[in-house]
Amino acid sequence: MTTAADRIGDRIAAPGTGEADWAPWLATRQWPAWQPDPAWQRVAVVAAHPDDEVLGAAGAMLQLAAAGVAVQLVVVTDGEASHPGSTVLTPGELAGRRVGETRAALAVLGLSTAGVTRLGLPDSGVAAHGDELVRLVTSAVTGADALLSVWSHDAHPDHEATGRAAVAAGRELGVPVWQFPVWTWHWAEPDDPRVPWADAVRVALPTAARAAKRAAVATFVTQVHPLGPDPADAAVLSPGFLAHFDRDSEVLFR
Repeated sequence: MTTAADRIGDRIAAPGTGEADWAPWLATRQWPAWQPDPAWQRVAVVAAHPDDEVLGAAGAMLQLAAAGVAVQLVVVTDGEASHPGSTVLTPGELAGRRVGETRAALAVLGLSTAGVTRLGLPDSGVAAHGDELVRLVTSAVTGADALLSVWSHDAHPDHEATGRAAVAAGRELGVPVWQFPVWTWHWAEPDDPRVPWADAVRVALPTAARAAKRAAVATFVTQVHPLGPDPADAAVLSPGFLAHFDRDSEVLFR
């Protein structure tokens, strides 16, 4: 159903679809299992903000590492605009916190040796840097055998610009690109025609991987807990939203 929020392009701010609606539908999906190519030696994961990669692809990253594939993380912004008007942290201080949270999350996942490239583009302003972003992403991922990126139709402008850049980089370099949804689980609905379910694959998260992902998500303290009592410092990611990422599987689109 098309809502008023869809018509004004604000799907993220609209009331979302709960995990109780997703769970029974997902349980009936017969998507093929994602199978990394045994020939891959390095895979780059391209995220718009610190935490996108853990929310959408921690399980995939763990599967790659278990197969002996080197994981490289490319983060387009430092996430400094997640709390505009904060009474607690300046944008620079928030960026520093989020960079540290990424390091902590990778450590929890056992991926401390993963290379991290930060492109330093402005949070909430990535779409204005389209051509530059494609050049930066292409340069950063050159040599990778495949790319994972946030989905290019995820509704958040930074996510969409990042996804488009990853697709362009993959096309230029001749490597496959798999994309993971993040905000899609909030604004979409089961069988939503706006989502390419026919292109979906499933990444299984065994018990240990699921627990590691849960612990890694928790390291993003600035996002999952309030910075302070002021409304400008409220948590960005609600428990209801986070429930979408505490599953026994992830979804990638090709």
